Amino acid sequence: MPHILLTRIDNRLIHGQVATQWTSSIGANLLLVANDEVSTNKMRQGLMDMAAPTGVATRYFTIQKTIDIIGKANDKQLIFIICQDPEDVLKLVKGGVPIKKVNIGNMHMAEGKRQVATTVAVDDADVAAFKELQDLGVELIIQRVPTTPVEDASKLFN
Repeated sequence: MPHILLTRIDNRLIHGQVATQWTSSIGANLLLVANDEVSTNKMRQGLMDMAAPTGVATRYFTIQKTIDIIGKANDKQLIFIICQDPEDVLKLVKGGVPIKKVNIGNMHMAEGKRQVATTVAVDDADVAAFKELQDLGVELIIQRVPTTPVEDASKLFN
């Protein structure tokens, strides 16, 4: 069973808050970005590697590769999974990745989305994915950084 410490939805993936505050607060030694586009984008990977803390490994896998190999993770790997959107997390969960809790950190406002929390904007597809995750027993937590209060996850369904 892989040691997944936290799964976070953040459309910026690895950046300052993820790299410094979240990684140290949960004690992760591996940042796993599960994202089809980033898995082949060496430039974005290089930028994210620069943000990653010293001594913390990074991996950039497609959703399917994450599903296929997460079960082979070494016991010493303390994994922090970062996804861009709830649909990708849902694919991981449906694919058998043992995700019990999802931190919703940052989902930018865009056309067709509505602001439901401090740093979270959703559209109907996002809401449907969150509902399905919740129905599958995944705990949803809205929290920007470890030092800010947790926001009520029911906001996601407004």
